[in-house]
Amino acid sequence: MNRVEIESFIKSFLLFFISITVLVGAVFYLQYKESVKSMDDEIFNRMKVCSFSLNCDDLNLEFIPKDDKVQLYTLYKNDDTLSSYFGITDSDKYLLKFTLGKSHYQERLEKLKNGFLLKFFLLILIIALLSVLFSFYALHPLRKALVLTEELIKDILHDFNTPLSALRLNTSMLKKELQQNSKIERIEQSVQTILNLQSNLKAYLTNTTLQKESFSLKEVVQERVLFIQKLYPKIEFETDIEDKMLTCNKDAFIRILDNLLTNAAKYNKKNGSVFLTCKENVLEIEDTGIGIENPDKVFQRFYKEHDRGIGIGLHIVKKLCDELGIRIALTSEVGTGTSFFLKLDNC
Repeated sequence: MNRVEIESFIKSFLLFFISITVLVGAVFYLQYKESVKSMDDEIFNRMKVCSFSLNCDDLNLEFIPKDDKVQLYTLYKNDDTLSSYFGITDSDKYLLKFTLGKSHYQERLEKLKNGFLLKFFLLILIIALLSVLFSFYALHPLRKALVLTEELIKDILHDFNTPLSALRLNTSMLKKELQQNSKIERIEQSVQTILNLQSNLKAYLTNTTLQKESFSLKEVVQERVLFIQKLYPKIEFETDIEDKMLTCNKDAFIRILDNLLTNAAKYNKKNGSVFLTCKENVLEIEDTGIGIENPDKVFQRFYKEHDRGIGIGLHIVKKLCDELGIRIALTSEVGTGTSFFLKLDNC
């Protein structure tokens, strides 16, 4: 199961398991209280019978002076004993008092409680099993939808190849005929943008082991800034990157940079700026853009705050960062801008 399926399974399991467990627990609690009351009534009835026969092995019998404060034929429960008082025929001075010691009562209460707990935990195991089955059943439509979505994306990616190949081939032929010019350059940039989107979609679908290689952070940043700047000529990019070597998957790191730089330019203000700095192994990408209203949600799959995009760019960034061992964080203020921080200690 992938991450979405695991999350859905856990939520379905917990929802079903906790709700049924709470309901069953409430029923067992009410039954336990009713059983304790029934046990008290049974003890009181035995006391009542003993008031006639005076033959009760586990009950203590006493004759006490009559007390008007004592209510007859009532079971009294205190910390030490259970007791009840009964009148004596033809006697106005004395009462019968029956008591059951706390140890005897606690023993019976503990036995009753253990019986209920055993039944309750056995039922909890059954509920857990049913919750698992329910969760798998509830997960089936989601899994089917995800499979259909992935198959659709794969088909679209496959269909991209033919027109993209034709575009790249014809662009190369035009460059030979017309030489390099701004129009051809914009076509090449647009094709490259589509290829980047294609790479993002492939990263969304696949979970492959990434091969590590060494490369210069400064060179890669300058290369990607130059490429993104051509797509957004009205955005000013400034870099202050220390020259250091990274050891991780270069293609994955480039996809992270491209996504973050593209977002920083796309959602920037008119004639805005993007600043890239790297100090103490932390690469910061700061923009003067519109900001993010819900920074804690931006890495969720398909979450987006604007009509543009499909909401998987930053999700893929987070996924690639996790695979490369890069810790990513952000701060944002609506109307002021956003800063992303990439901690590169593990690269």
